[in-house]
Amino acid sequence: MTRPATRGGSRASADRLARLLNLVPYLLARPGIELAEAAGDLGVTERQLREDLELLWVCGLPGYGPGDLIDMAFDGDRVTITYDAGIDRPLRLTPDEALALVVALRMLAETPGVTNREAVERALAKIEHAAGDLVAAPVEVRLPADTRRVAELRAAVESGQALRITYYTAARDETTDRVVDPLRMLMVGGRAYVEAWCRRAEAVRLFRADRIDAVTELDERAAVPPQARPHDLTEGVFRPSPDLPLITLRIGRGERWLTEYYPCERIEAGDGDHWLVSLRVTDLGWARRFVLGLGPDVAVVAPVELAEQVRAAAVAALDAYATPGALPVPPIGPHASRAVPSADPAVPAGTQ
Repeated sequence: MTRPATRGGSRASADRLARLLNLVPYLLARPGIELAEAAGDLGVTERQLREDLELLWVCGLPGYGPGDLIDMAFDGDRVTITYDAGIDRPLRLTPDEALALVVALRMLAETPGVTNREAVERALAKIEHAAGDLVAAPVEVRLPADTRRVAELRAAVESGQALRITYYTAARDETTDRVVDPLRMLMVGGRAYVEAWCRRAEAVRLFRADRIDAVTELDERAAVPPQARPHDLTEGVFRPSPDLPLITLRIGRGERWLTEYYPCERIEAGDGDHWLVSLRVTDLGWARRFVLGLGPDVAVVAPVELAEQVRAAAVAALDAYATPGALPVPPIGPHASRAVPSADPAVPAGTQ
């Protein structure tokens, strides 16, 4: 019969596992100990101890046959471990395990938004000291977005000073200077962000680290107003809402990846292999650039305004190619690669 699940079951399981791991070396050091005495030392009832011993009988080494499982002998109310299956030996990390643990801890230490980085670094130092020669070569960990700018921003945020930043807003394709009061730094979807109170917008905003071109610490301390609240990012940066513009696209089979990559509100079967896909965006300018960057098997169904903008941009591009010497100069400079649609589904509310 299966026992009903109880609250705190995971905690009880963890406690029992720790107790089982301690039980074998305890009994090895006390052959023939009485169950009542062992239960008292271990802080459990005699009934619980007997249940633990019954469980140990089916634990052991891979193969799990005779000679692989933990074995014990009973003499009345006394118990003796006769085969320990190696549990008497202290846990030692293999080189691969030690390296994996070091890499994981270093990645955690470099992740923006970690609240107690000092604790992570202390744990890392202990592991590296204990591992010794297991980690034969130095290990350097860099997250994809962990550039020099991210390190600079993290230091600026930790300083507690107000910051002046030069920021590129992709939705409007413009660069502005802002004074912000930092709240925190965090990593979402593989990108680093600074969450701060923007004095220009008078609201909490998320600033992508790779779009901050310059940052200067001001002489004044950051002064975050009481009404400022961090964003809930458990479901990602972009949070579709009914008040945002809804666009509908007709996509072919080759563009169905959009439905897995972007948060779609509605997906319907259309003519033939085509689907009608609806999704929310915060800016039709972004949507125009997004559609222009897709293949020829995508067409705008709604709104009409977006369809007209896409058509006008496409016609202007074709006219430019048709006229010798009329091609526009490709964008150059620090924002050349950022002026086209990126993996962001849109510029989310509260994000610059």
